[in-house]
Amino acid sequence: MARRQVLVQLDDELVMRLDRVASDLGVSRSEMLRRGALAVLEATEMARDDARLIEAYARQPQDPVLVEAASRLAAETTPEW
Repeated sequence: MARRQVLVQLDDELVMRLDRVASDLGVSRSEMLRRGALAVLEATEMARDDARLIEAYARQPQDPVLVEAASRLAAETTPEW
C-alpha cells in the first residue's frame, strides 16, 4: 500500500512519551502514530456502529419472549467455569 508523508506537530512531552512507548515496543515513532491513528478510527467506527444499533433497538424494541428464550438457552448452554 502506498504511503504518504504527513506533517504533524506535537509538543515535546508528547513526542517524548511516544518515543518511550515506541522504544519499549521496538517500533518506530511513525509506526506508533499509524497504530494510534488506526485505533482512533476503529474506536470512532465502533461508537458509530453502537449508536446505530441503539437507534435500531429504539425504533424496533426486542420481543420480550425472544429475549427470555435467548436468556434461557444461554443459561443452559454456557459452560460452568
